[in-house]
Amino acid sequence: MSSTDTSSSSDDSTDTSSPSDDSDSSDSAFVVKTPATRVHARRLFDGMPPGVDRIGTLPDGVLHYLLSFLPVQEAVRTCVLARRWRHLWKSTTGLRIVGANGPGSVRDLRKFVDHLLILRERTDLDTVEIGFSKFREEDVPFVNLWIRFAVQSKVRALSVCHKNANQPFRLDGLPFASRYLTTLGLHGARLNGTFLDFSSCPALDDLKISSCVINVSKIVFRSLKHLKIFHCRSSLHHRVRVSAPCLVSFKLDGFSSRSPLLERMPLLETAFLNFGATLHQTSQDICLHYSYSGVFCRANDDSCVNCLYNDGSRNSSVLLGALDNAKHLQLMSPSGMIIFTRDLKWCPTFNNLRNLLLNDYWCVGPDFSALTCILKHSPVLEELTLQLVSEGVRPSVEMKGSYLSMERSTVIPQHLKIVNVKCNVVDEKVAKVLKFLCTLNLRFCFV
Repeated sequence: MSSTDTSSSSDDSTDTSSPSDDSDSSDSAFVVKTPATRVHARRLFDGMPPGVDRIGTLPDGVLHYLLSFLPVQEAVRTCVLARRWRHLWKSTTGLRIVGANGPGSVRDLRKFVDHLLILRERTDLDTVEIGFSKFREEDVPFVNLWIRFAVQSKVRALSVCHKNANQPFRLDGLPFASRYLTTLGLHGARLNGTFLDFSSCPALDDLKISSCVINVSKIVFRSLKHLKIFHCRSSLHHRVRVSAPCLVSFKLDGFSSRSPLLERMPLLETAFLNFGATLHQTSQDICLHYSYSGVFCRANDDSCVNCLYNDGSRNSSVLLGALDNAKHLQLMSPSGMIIFTRDLKWCPTFNNLRNLLLNDYWCVGPDFSALTCILKHSPVLEELTLQLVSEGVRPSVEMKGSYLSMERSTVIPQHLKIVNVKCNVVDEKVAKVLKFLCTLNLRFCFV
């Protein structure tokens, strides 16, 4: 970083656009606002002669903000640029505690970060990012201390990322307590005790948990609006309960062991649930008989241990019952997964559902009972999409359905206007789905 800008070609070039055009362009990502005027970043240094320390003329608050994008090691090194920069790093609005060349070992970070936290001014933090790829058992208390420091500094957005998810990092079991935390991201961690009890975080709005081991019986979110759980697992013998009554959007993408049990989400608008083919062998909600018989076993003496499993939710819905107020819903599962099939016994009525996307799990003949059931329980559905491709494969064939006559089948919701079928090739399986839909007075054409 140079404090003297010797290159003036971009600033001296002729700009014929008007100020109003500038403000709407893609270059307007950084706009400095003052009480009296709104100055575009490209105009910020207009009128200054060449050779002037342009960056050094910026207000302290702007420089504190800019330094927050640097790893903490690089932010501290700016102290040698000039007298004015000597102490700016002590009051940055954010901390990026990562290796200078990307996430490294906690051991390499410890001494520097410990000194940094001692020498910093006691100013509030907007963002804190903690990232590392290696740790030893004696490093664990230090990382937990850094997290607690961030919380005590009234951090608003906190991210903790351990790159090696095969060796999850153990976070302490103490609950979070912050009136300021709004966004939290956790990756590659082992979550125990009451760590996921966020009842003392009234402002927490957005949470993402990825590649974590969730060993807590119940996750409580009083105010959370957006929740994403990616490729997590649990070592518990029972289902993890999720209580989030204010949730607006929910994404569950991959969960090995037993699927979490969702409590009702009355404010939910959008939900995406995908249990993924990659987790087929690790899920305890897979029917063990399905792989060789092609049908689910029932709750009788011949049933497999997964189908007979009972943790108190046997006579109630595990997933679908919590999603009954959703407006937009995507439900995807590998073959043999029992969780959606068992939930259909207590299928709720989706009174607000407008858009529904299903994969081939829901399109199993000869009676297509799963598809029929969920359509009958979606009275205001407007658009249905059947995605009959393998996970991660982009469909190359798309067909759109329309009604052959004014007479509708009782299976088809009254407001349904669009039916999309997406696949890679019209094989025998897809042909059976189309044939079934044609019995409902639907005809298809290629898009």
